[in-house]
Amino acid sequence: MIRVLHCVVGMNYGGYETFLMNVYRNIDRTKVQFDFLTSLPGVFDEEIKKMGGIVYRIPFITKVGPFAYQKNLDNFLRLHPEYDIVHSHMDKFSGSVMKAARKAGVKTRIAHSHNTQNEGGIVYQLVKDFYGKMIEPNCTHRFACSQEAADWMFGEKGKETIVVYNGIEVAKYFPDKAKRTEIRKKLKLENAFIVGHTGRFAHQKNHSFLIDVFKEIKEKRRDAKLLLIGAGDLQNETKEKVKSLGLENDVIFYGTTDKVHQVLQAMDTFVMPSHHEGLGIVLIEAQCAGLYCTASTAVPSLAQITDNMQFISLEESREVWADKILCAQRHPVNKQDLLNCPYNVVKTADFLQNFYLER
Repeated sequence: MIRVLHCVVGMNYGGYETFLMNVYRNIDRTKVQFDFLTSLPGVFDEEIKKMGGIVYRIPFITKVGPFAYQKNLDNFLRLHPEYDIVHSHMDKFSGSVMKAARKAGVKTRIAHSHNTQNEGGIVYQLVKDFYGKMIEPNCTHRFACSQEAADWMFGEKGKETIVVYNGIEVAKYFPDKAKRTEIRKKLKLENAFIVGHTGRFAHQKNHSFLIDVFKEIKEKRRDAKLLLIGAGDLQNETKEKVKSLGLENDVIFYGTTDKVHQVLQAMDTFVMPSHHEGLGIVLIEAQCAGLYCTASTAVPSLAQITDNMQFISLEESREVWADKILCAQRHPVNKQDLLNCPYNVVKTADFLQNFYLER
């Protein structure tokens, strides 16, 4: 058995974290085992340990500064020579990981891009760009969730990047009428038209625009409700906007959950007006649940796997968004086509398992 060290900020609910757990649950753990080098406690930590993984912790760069963080990485990898494969999921901060791994003599060093744009203020972005320059001279392999994510992080080397599909347990999301009735009854929204969204409350996800669009929808459909799954730094700010528009009785802040596949069943349509996305795995989940999805054109086209999908520019007005969302016609999902699609986690797990074993 080989052990792969995955470097992350923390194993909490999120796109790449959920992707990693989906793969981890589906690989043959008698052949490949995952361990995680993290900086923050995560909701998946206990499950990881139960599956035989080890969760290590070092302070994050924002807490101790770049020099101390690099020193901690160097020391960790020097003290753990058992890892021949280091797989980093920290976007441009992966440069720091790749540098430390190369210094420690790690044979296979994978930088994995899950986004298409830096976040944070100007200084933070400059710091990330600085570390991004360390990726190319130190990594041995480049992975990305889409070609757009590859081009953003690896530049000219983007065309040499392996696109790894963010696999999910497809069948778990299939439409379930009984679960739909149960969740809607629990939410006391049996007769509502539910607009749904999943995503952390951050600038990237563009909740402010989503609220504006929902206001237009509400004016056209009085039975409309907005169901928001997630948490984040901008949640209170979003709640204030909802209150200022008089929508506090129409917007449900559901919080985080490990039952997204169930809550999706309650929705009637799914909206994702992101400023940028590496892929938007929740759109794959929502389409598997039979929902019609509306996303911004900043989302890679790779996210479309059914006819239940449309892309709209953020330059279009909120009125245009509302009209197109309400006019969309949902098509029945073909379960066999979804099982055969490249986002079936069984295929992703097989690919990664073989990749690791061949190193």
